[in-house]
Amino acid sequence: MTGSIATIGYGIATLGPSLAIGMIGAKTQESTARQPELKGYLRINMFLAIAFAEALGLIGFAAGFVF
Repeated sequence: MTGSIATIGYGIATLGPSLAIGMIGAKTQESTARQPELKGYLRINMFLAIAFAEALGLIGFAAGFVF
């Protein structure tokens, strides 16, 4: 087998942000169901949280190529 065990670690590291995005979406739907009048504010916060979680995933993915 060729390659590095670190590449498997970087692949597993992308699972965290994907789970975080799923939980963010679920909690936003739950919050919108509880208070529909805050839908716009919740959507903005959801997109910001998704962007930060996705950035962590991209950093983990890029680190596999750098190191």
